[in-house]
Amino acid sequence: MSLAKALEDYLTARHALGHKLHDATRTLPKFVDFLKRKKKPYITTELALRWAQEEPGASPVTRAHRLTMVRRFAAWRSAVDPRTEIPPLGLLPRRFPRPIPYIYSTDEVRRILTAALSLPSTRGLRGSTCFTLFGLLAVTGMRVGEATSLERDDVDLGEGVIAIRHGKSGKSRFVPIHTTTRNTLERYARKRNAVFPRPKTPSFFISEHGRRVSVWCADQNFAEVSRRIGLRPKTGGRFGHGPRLHDLRHRFAVTTLIRWYRSGADVEREMPKLSTYLGHERVADTYWYLQAVPELLNLAMERSERVAKEGVR
Repeated sequence: MSLAKALEDYLTARHALGHKLHDATRTLPKFVDFLKRKKKPYITTELALRWAQEEPGASPVTRAHRLTMVRRFAAWRSAVDPRTEIPPLGLLPRRFPRPIPYIYSTDEVRRILTAALSLPSTRGLRGSTCFTLFGLLAVTGMRVGEATSLERDDVDLGEGVIAIRHGKSGKSRFVPIHTTTRNTLERYARKRNAVFPRPKTPSFFISEHGRRVSVWCADQNFAEVSRRIGLRPKTGGRFGHGPRLHDLRHRFAVTTLIRWYRSGADVEREMPKLSTYLGHERVADTYWYLQAVPELLNLAMERSERVAKEGVR
């Protein structure tokens, strides 16, 4: 069996198990073509390493990810072709510097929403969609992709609960929302239904063209809004540089933790609740905010010192 056919079978098998494999489906055929050009009918560690690093300007994270995709394919292929070499772990260690989150002030969030509502629109829906989408991200801490993937049936306005069916790593969860958020979503739904009474998509958030709002579209609109209010420079590519839409999620997490610390709550006990609400795989992912935001780190240290002193007494 050729490597090309083996790759086709590999991807088919993993898709059948529920893996999406967007990157592998797009990238691994390039690796197979690379081996073909090198006239190598089986996978070797040397060639896998060379291929993973051949893309000019690729980051260490990207190179490590490319090698990881090959390693998984090689492990599967080795079951039928003993010549296959499986690249060892650690050949290209990942070095991913997590970006420092930008914590929007309450005033900045208000300005973002005001500017979103005034976005030009041919059908009168664009501004309302962006206003509601950005607002939902700010008050729930959802990931952008989770919000844009919502369908009408996922948003229970009667009970005030949102069902996230396909969160990160396939995890699902329920997100309860405040009455004011529910009212805002109801107003948007009425306007959306008036503009598109018979939509072609089950999506909750709909674009001007009657299609599901994509993550790319949300980011593009947010970039325009950010430029309007001075959060991003007027120039610098399509999206420019500056605070991200995803940082609204960071703001939600950080403001929640700060409120707990200031009120004297037992943050260690409350942390798993926030972690579950945000859809983090591990509570450690939520604790990361203590290191990323100086104010939180100071509050955590002050609380630890206070608890230690009380313990001594």
